[in-house]
Amino acid sequence: MTKQDTTRPSDENFSFVGAEHAISDYWKKADIFQQSLHQTENSTPYIFYDGPPFATGLPHHGHLVGSVLKDVVPRYFTMKGHYVQRRFGWDCHGLPIEHEIDKSLGMSSQEAVAKLGVKGYNDECRKIVQRYTAEWEKTITRLGRWVDFENDYKTMEPWYMESVWWVVKQLWEKDLIYRGEKVVPFSTALGTVLSNFEATSNYQDVQDPAVTVLFKLVDEDTYITAWTTTPWTLPSNLGICVNADIDYVKVHDTDTDVVFYVAKDRLDDITKKRPIDILDSVSGATLQGLQYEPLFPYFADLADQGAFQVYCDEFVTTSDGTGLVHMAPGFGEDDHRVMKAAGLATMICPIDDQGCFTDAVSDYHGHYVKDADKQIMK
Repeated sequence: MTKQDTTRPSDENFSFVGAEHAISDYWKKADIFQQSLHQTENSTPYIFYDGPPFATGLPHHGHLVGSVLKDVVPRYFTMKGHYVQRRFGWDCHGLPIEHEIDKSLGMSSQEAVAKLGVKGYNDECRKIVQRYTAEWEKTITRLGRWVDFENDYKTMEPWYMESVWWVVKQLWEKDLIYRGEKVVPFSTALGTVLSNFEATSNYQDVQDPAVTVLFKLVDEDTYITAWTTTPWTLPSNLGICVNADIDYVKVHDTDTDVVFYVAKDRLDDITKKRPIDILDSVSGATLQGLQYEPLFPYFADLADQGAFQVYCDEFVTTSDGTGLVHMAPGFGEDDHRVMKAAGLATMICPIDDQGCFTDAVSDYHGHYVKDADKQIMK
């Protein structure tokens, strides 16, 4: 039997782009996506939760990669006979929208609300939500993703917000909601907390001043050393932390006639080979509980609650600094965790939403924290 040649000669004029456009045009003309939904509308639904993009920008490669997955999964379950509704959505989450409005108005959200009122500011925010709708629909459709743009949803719509509040209500009634406090990223430009995603979306490497500080022990002419790149947090210092398993040395700097503790592994970096005498060697656990004098007077009364002493925790290392960590529990996540676990009842945060010191830190009241670094170091 003669084997017949079933292949066709290649068309040198074939265009993948042209073929994609032809298929896309056919899908649109024949309403294929809607037909697939109609074909399965009486079948068991498969619920697909699609995290929507922010309504403040154009699609980028990260959106496109995610969209491929968001297309493959619903198609797969549709082919298995399920009804998979796919409505495109817009994340109208406050901060990105507010940031765009603040830039366009040339003022902060607080100033804008004061000038326009809450309704006026909200109206400005609502105006930009659909700014990029056409570009998104064009790009996502060109990608070949089947999704319903005509019946899209927006997280700012009352029915959507009410559904979220319904969930919160269920959690509340089951006693699963509690009030607590934690250290989170914060934008002083916008006057609001940030999610981790938002805090890292514009991350930049910058130079910060560093200072090694001597904290004098109570009733002893000896100091403990701590290194920090955030001098503005020193007025809020409430503790020093060491690692129980790290070896520390008590040294006498003969040039300055100062006696201080430092991690043994950090000795050379701290003393810069100045003439010193090693007086003692102890573990970090031995230093726990030592009390020291506050650097500043603002919160000295908290000594009665357990502040201004040495604590132990594993987060302390000898990779940099002195091997002893200055702790301001209002600003450091580990600081807050350690001092709260130790029973300190008060966690101070003498900074307002614009990043300026409150009158609790009288000498720097009204100063933006980073502008106060040099003054505090002096």
